[in-house]
Parts: sequence; C-alpha cells; structure tokens
Amino acid sequence: MALEKIKCIEATAVCVAGDDIDTDRIIPARFLKSITFDGLGEFAFYDERKNPDGTDKPHPLNAPEAKGAGVLVSGMNFGCGSSREHAPQALWRRGIRAIVAGSFAEIFFGNATTIGLACVCATRENLDALARWVEKNPREKVRVDLENLRVSFGGNNIEVSMPDSTRRALLDGRWDPIADLLENADKISALAAKLP
Repeated sequence: MALEKIKCIEATAVCVAGDDIDTDRIIPARFLKSITFDGLGEFAFYDERKNPDGTDKPHPLNAPEAKGAGVLVSGMNFGCGSSREHAPQALWRRGIRAIVAGSFAEIFFGNATTIGLACVCATRENLDALARWVEKNPREKVRVDLENLRVSFGGNNIEVSMPDSTRRALLDGRWDPIADLLENADKISALAAKLP
C-alpha cells in the first residue's frame, strides 16, 4: 500500500500572521462533532473569518486571491493548545498541503505530518521575508522543497528545517503509521503466531 511520496509542494500561499495560533482558533470546538473529517475545511479559522450571521470578516483566507492556496505561512508555535487532530484535518481539507512557520506545537506537528501535511520551520527573519513577498505576490507560487529543505519564492531561497525522521517518512511515502501496519499485516500475523 504505497502512499504518495511527498517531495515538493508548489502552490500559491496565504499568510495567517501571528504567534501561538492555537488549535481552537484553527477549528473551533463546536465543529468537532462530526464522525468523519469530511467537510471540516469550511470551518478552518471559522470564528476569525465569519461574523455571527455567517457573513465574511476581513481575513487572509477570505481574500479572493487565497482561493486554492496550498501553502500556509504563519508564526511561532503554530498549532499550540489542545491536541485535537481536527485542526490539521481542517487545513488539509481546505487544500493546505504545507505550512511554513517558525515552530510547531509537537502534537499538532505529529497529527499534521501523519496525514501528509508538510510542516517546515524557518527563522523569524526568513519568515518575515516570505510573508512580505506572499502579501505582495498572492497569485505567485511558493515551492516547498523537502528534498533540499528550502522554500523558493520569486527568485529567493530560504533554508527550512524538519526532523529527519519525519522528512524521510514524507519523502519515502511512509508518513501514515496505520498504512505501515496494514502493509505489514502478514508479517505481524506471522510474528504473533510464533509468540507463546
């Protein structure tokens, strides 16, 4: 059961500025009632994007040029707060395939990368440069290169980081541990049969 090998994400980007963006901001708790994750994309950053009557507020994700963005640029400690796996699922289902931030909360990072959502870290200086460029060029593509650990935009290249084990899992298409278990079901059964 081979999974997609995630080597490079090339897409338009959107900036959701700020540090310590927590999972409750990413997906408010009242939307966690669903049995599946289907449809969660429309609720990503809902309270920041929508008024109580459902009309749009000014927000980067509501901008026409953000439609179809596949790269999210943010600040430090992205995904902090509760450990809800709905947060990366909501972003994934909104079309985000990579997040470039200063750092990530550990549980968010794990939940994101095990669904194939690449999360890379950049220095504050490089993040600021990327954010400024994206805001001036919202319809231009950003390239997140996991093989070379760099993000390219408008002729610029910045270095990014990611734990090597996670990077290898994405590059090799082994990012979903459940898929790994299913792929090795025969070996697991054979070993279990040998145990007393």
